[in-house]
Amino acid sequence: MSKENLITYKRLPDHLKEFVVEQNYSQYTWRDQATWRYIMRQSREYFKGHAHDIYLLGLEKTGIPISSIPDIEKMDAVLNEFGWGAVCVCGFIPPLAFLDFQALHVLPIAADMRTLDHIAYTPAPDIVHEAAGHAPIIADEAYATFLKRYAKLARRSIFSHEDIKLYEAIRFLSDVKENPDSSPEMIARAETELEQSVDSMTWVSEAAQVARMYWWTAEYGLVGDCESPKIYGAGLLSSLSESRTCLGEGVRKIPLSVDCIKQSYDITKPQPQLFVAKDFQHLVDVLAELETKMSFVIGGTHGLATAKKAKALTTTVLDSGLCISGVCDDFKAEGDRVDFIRWSGPVQLAFENAELPGHGSGRHGNGFSSPCGAWKETSKNPSELSDRDLENLGVCKGKPYTLKLASGVIVEGTVESWLRKGSQLLLMTFVDCSVRLGDEVLFDPSWGPFDLAIGTQVKSVYGGPADWENFGEYNFGRASTVPGRVSPFTGKELKIFEVYNSLRQIRETHNGSSDKDALSKKLKEVSEQICQEFPEEWLLGVEVFEILHQVLAVEPESIPWAKKLQDTIQRKQEQSHAGYDFVEQGFKLAAIPD
Repeated sequence: MSKENLITYKRLPDHLKEFVVEQNYSQYTWRDQATWRYIMRQSREYFKGHAHDIYLLGLEKTGIPISSIPDIEKMDAVLNEFGWGAVCVCGFIPPLAFLDFQALHVLPIAADMRTLDHIAYTPAPDIVHEAAGHAPIIADEAYATFLKRYAKLARRSIFSHEDIKLYEAIRFLSDVKENPDSSPEMIARAETELEQSVDSMTWVSEAAQVARMYWWTAEYGLVGDCESPKIYGAGLLSSLSESRTCLGEGVRKIPLSVDCIKQSYDITKPQPQLFVAKDFQHLVDVLAELETKMSFVIGGTHGLATAKKAKALTTTVLDSGLCISGVCDDFKAEGDRVDFIRWSGPVQLAFENAELPGHGSGRHGNGFSSPCGAWKETSKNPSELSDRDLENLGVCKGKPYTLKLASGVIVEGTVESWLRKGSQLLLMTFVDCSVRLGDEVLFDPSWGPFDLAIGTQVKSVYGGPADWENFGEYNFGRASTVPGRVSPFTGKELKIFEVYNSLRQIRETHNGSSDKDALSKKLKEVSEQICQEFPEEWLLGVEVFEILHQVLAVEPESIPWAKKLQDTIQRKQEQSHAGYDFVEQGFKLAAIPD
């Protein structure tokens, strides 16, 4: 699959296209395909009674097949029919990029397939979680509305530099754990790095609170009543183990409210409590309540204080519409009145999400600062002053002017120019300019031209830049992805893959008229090979039982060699204490037709 063939890829902004990768469908082995099929058959059987009713219908509506790993190009075409789309990405992507995809109604799907060893759960994003977990539920209109509104809200939340470090540690651990080439020492080191990142967190940012909302809803959410809830969270829908334990009495069920943002979580362990929404409209209502608590809604000194504490890129919006994107270092205020703000670089000045010409990092690479507030000389909002108004105040290009703000800040210099968007006055540029508040020097003429931000109030403060396309490179959490397996498959693994392939061919091509004795003989040979050479490959035994049930229409337990195969596999799994429950479930499900 070429990513250029995706309908959705063509409409993505450039800053998101860089995260899209080729699916490379040929990378999936026949064991991968069998693993996918096992997961989906188990999921379909279990979730028809334990997931929200939209799940089974959603699998069909979103192009999720049961028997083979999804082709993302085909899936994208199906999703586009009801306003969504899909692209392939490489594992974890920066949180802001993920939110941008989601806000554009695009599912970023990690192309990797979890290994058979991690069939129950993997901490790394994979195609099971992203496609079979997230996609089916968006077929519900109310839930899709929640996801879109969540992405827009979360995209404007203020993240911290600590969030970025934590994201990088989670990504590193997830990649290392899923990579078969990783040594125990590498995994231990990654676990230590994550522990250190968690221990170093000094506060819970807006972005972290909003991420908790996502975790307790879209990832690990339950819906209905607390006595008998149904599953809809993708983390549960893609976990064969936790989905079966989460509905039991050992997991506390809490009615969903905005207070879920106070509950932390550990991605490496089953969750001891889960939150239950009444229905999907309830998710939208809770999200609306959360929105009232966000800095992009509150603005003012609250928003600036949050941005200063975050030490990360934010955008401050003045009532003139001027947007200033940078790291907020400090500000001066008197009560709710903001008098002066300083940002470290690079800084971008923008209007309506578009960088103002000449006011990007080239001009403001080392930072930006400006007073704001009402002017003493006029009762008008400065942003509403016309050129005639400025002239009446004595503001003329090429002439000196002393501007006194209501805060006591004095701007004194020669007016060089001013900048408008429509009738809105956004900036005034001075040369040979000094800015003072009492005896404190806020700007010195030796620092170069001075750009005065026009605005009397801070209307909003939100995370990230106003114009991402033009802002340039910035650390949004671009951790280096640990590469997937690079060692070649062993001869034994290649033989195993061939057995998976042969069993798939038998199951898919046998039409009932072939020589059943010959087929039974072939299955006996395969079973003996499994017992002798790779008894730990339990999924092969399950597939043999499926063919006996569904193709030959016989009871495997009545056949001595089949019973020996089952006993050998179960004994091996009991010894290793790995996946025994899934073996039992697999043998039970073998009798259920596709």
